[in-house]
Order: sequence, then C-alpha cells, then structure tokens
Amino acid sequence: MTRMIEELTLNAWPSLQTVIYDGWLLRFADGYTKRSNSVSILGGDTGPEELYARIADCERIYTESGQDTIFKITPFGPSALDAVLERLGYAIADPSRVMIVESLDCTPQPVLIAVEFESSMSESWLETMCSMNGITGRNKALAARIMESSKQKQGYFTLMVDGSPAACGLGVIERGFIGLYDIVTAPSSRNQGYGEQLIRHMLHWARANGASKGYLQVVQSNGAANRLYQKLNYREIYRYWYRVKTRAYARESGC
Repeated sequence: MTRMIEELTLNAWPSLQTVIYDGWLLRFADGYTKRSNSVSILGGDTGPEELYARIADCERIYTESGQDTIFKITPFGPSALDAVLERLGYAIADPSRVMIVESLDCTPQPVLIAVEFESSMSESWLETMCSMNGITGRNKALAARIMESSKQKQGYFTLMVDGSPAACGLGVIERGFIGLYDIVTAPSSRNQGYGEQLIRHMLHWARANGASKGYLQVVQSNGAANRLYQKLNYREIYRYWYRVKTRAYARESGC
C-alpha cells in the first residue's frame, strides 16, 4: 500500500512536464514546489556505477532546464541513492512524513458549519489560499496550473468564521483515498481549532463521494500540524526527504 500512496501523491500534485528516464520520473514545473520539480523513483535497485551515471544525466537535464537538481528520497528508490547523493554534495531538505487514516467512518462531525465548497478551483479560492500561504506573483499562477492539471476528483474548501475565510484546503480523491493538500489557516485565526474543523468537513465530503481512507504529507518539524493529524487518527507509514544540489554548487564542484 505504501507504494500506491506514493503514486497517489504524484497524481494529486502533478508536474507540468515529466521526463521518464528508465523508470525514473524527472518532474518539472518551473521551480514551484520541490514535489513537482524533482526526481521520483518508484522501484528498482541500481548498481553504484550506473547510479552515478544516472545522477549525472539528471543533473545535466535539470541544469539545461535552468533548475536545481532535486531528488525525492523515499523507501522505493535505489538503496544506495541517499548515501551517494550525500557524497556528491546534495543537502537534505524538508524531512517529511506520509500519514494515513485507516477509516473515515469515525470522523467527528464539524461544529462550525459555515464552509464553502467548490468542485473546481475558483479565483477567490486561489486568492485566499495564496494570501494565507504568502504565495505571490509568478508562483501564484504556477500553483493554479498545477492544481488545474490534476485529473482526479477535487474539492476546494474554505471555512468561514464571522463572514471571513479562516482556513482553506484542497481534497483529492483517487482509489478510495482522500489526499489533503494546501491545508492552511489565516495567520490571525491560528491556534483556534479552525484547521481541524476544515478537515472534518473535507473528510465527510470524501466519505460521501466514495472514499474510505485518507492520506497526507506533513513536514516533520511542523509540530502543530503533526499533533492535529494524530488527533484525527492519522498514523505515519513512511518518511521521505529531498536531496538538493543547487546549480551554483554544481558549477563550483565541476559537476
């Protein structure tokens, strides 16, 4: 199931272009988010000599595209990949965990009922999400393109408190799971339980639309989010992180 969840995450948050290199997925989205601009590997081991050659090819392709080379390290790629990248000067970024909830049946009903739902992204939802996340300019347009390119069933939610947006998020349903994305609370509304109320709405919507389980990805250092998800019965199933080599480092090292 863990590999299937990884596939769901790639589908729910797609890239704008993917280059397939002998089973390796080189994803590109003009630099917006690591998950859409990194190499993902879903299986197969590779010997050291071939591994170095493949990494060099990936660096060339990303450099020619004007982007830093980023690898997503999961339990599914070559066993030696992380150690090799470390030797090549790649730094660790954003250690994260993937969590699932086994059943949506026991999700508590939301107490706050003022929620706006949209089955496709509107300009107002995009503006709310970007404002709460501090996303501006070019990245705002890229975020819209990525979300709109997903082929899965989507739900865009905004929790309203006293007539104003307090929290928002995107739910994506595929193969009986709902994935939670861009869950964010307005800075002035944090630590008041609004994120939990929003997620309760999202999980009930998912259950009504055929989902029975859920997954999400969360940065390990985000203590508040991790506590909330555990409260909602999510549990960790695997961890991942990124290895990043900037183009400046590649030039200096001669790679």
